Amino acid sequence: MNAAMRFIRTSIPGCVEVQPASSDDERGTFAKPFHAPSFLSQGIDFVPAESFFTTSRRGVLRGFHLQLPPHSHDKLVYCVVGAVWDVVVDLRVGSPAAGMPFCIELDAARSNALFIPAGVAHAFYSRTEGAVLSYLVSSPHQPASDAGIRWDSVGITWPDEHPLISARDRALPAISEFRSPFVFR
Repeated sequence: MNAAMRFIRTSIPGCVEVQPASSDDERGTFAKPFHAPSFLSQGIDFVPAESFFTTSRRGVLRGFHLQLPPHSHDKLVYCVVGAVWDVVVDLRVGSPAAGMPFCIELDAARSNALFIPAGVAHAFYSRTEGAVLSYLVSSPHQPASDAGIRWDSVGITWPDEHPLISARDRALPAISEFRSPFVFR
């Protein structure tokens, strides 16, 4: 195994890029995007309760999504196949980054991940055909608690002006219309 897992703080409090410990040889790559003791050593008390993944065609944009209290959750996302342009926006009242986005490329070749705290909405744009994004979340998904904001209401310059977006995501409210139940701690 190469160097230890690295944690890089972003401009959004609590949102952290994770560069996992990994090793490469003639067989391929072994990467470990989550290791509870390493997360705890960084003050991140993250206990996954559910795992899922999405597969997306090139040009697909998903989000911005999050779960409302009492079912809000932290999440760790990483790209297992391909590459995505990952974007989060802080919706926590009182956060020094409230309303601010942060963008990062998650790439299977780099094995990097993004830890996203509750109250921070998540979206991504698939840069490659068949991109697979994996999620670990701290509470099971509750459809009645699904929420989000519209992809084009945050001032992001996306890689594509006309991405493929679901009807559900097109109908999400603008950030200016979202009344946040999240408070920054």
